[in-house]
Amino acid sequence: MDKGQAFSELTGAATAYQADGAIVLRGVFKDWVEPLRAGIEALMADPSPLERTVQPQDGSAPFFQDLCNWQRIPEFEAFVLKSPAGRIAAELMGSHTARFFHDHVLVKQPGGSTVTPWHQDQPYYCVEGRQSVSFWIPLDPVSRDVVMECVRGSHRWGKGFRPMRFDGTRLYANDDFEVMPDIEAKRSELDIVGWEMEPGDAIAFSFRTVHGAPANQSPRMRRVFSARWVGDDAVYAQRAGKGSPPFTGLTMKDGDPFDAPIFPVVYRS
Repeated sequence: MDKGQAFSELTGAATAYQADGAIVLRGVFKDWVEPLRAGIEALMADPSPLERTVQPQDGSAPFFQDLCNWQRIPEFEAFVLKSPAGRIAAELMGSHTARFFHDHVLVKQPGGSTVTPWHQDQPYYCVEGRQSVSFWIPLDPVSRDVVMECVRGSHRWGKGFRPMRFDGTRLYANDDFEVMPDIEAKRSELDIVGWEMEPGDAIAFSFRTVHGAPANQSPRMRRVFSARWVGDDAVYAQRAGKGSPPFTGLTMKDGDPFDAPIFPVVYRS
């Protein structure tokens, strides 16, 4: 594929992304699968203080999660700074810049019962703006019945939904976000999308897109590296409590341009 064809395809993807809030990109990070696998292996051997592994009460396999490790795991740092992710993010967001927000590793072991509840990322984060994108990058083959699902078009609902923890408690003691509707009960009414995926594919979705994921009842591990980006219009958001990730030491005030050394601008057109 020459550069002109690649640019044309990315422009088409950007149009679909703006309309749908969730698209699949095939093979865009295939050259990064092995480095990211190595990075996840290193991370699981030495988790950070932000590790949030879910241990199901039924004794089934755990769901490993860890956040904000790109500065200490060399393979993650290389992906952030040297992969095409920043350029692709900027194009999808319609932004002149792509600023890296944070990384998130999600490993669902085979046979685990943990379901990722339907949620919207934006209210968890200390950032607001229309220009945002997460790349959900599987490092193992993922069947349609195991993959993350998105409610297509939900980024345009104009609503913020209450952030909840996995144990069902509220992340913030007091907030004015709406309660998430019962997405499962409304499946027939909503446009819910998901894809069978190969290592190096990516789902690109907006921070405002409602999404969730089933338990991993497949016979294989489901390793995912998620990389999150913001664009030109990003501003700091002061939440009603400690957000997720729980960044500390930030000096920005509510509504300030989102600019701090731990959130580098990786791409600029």
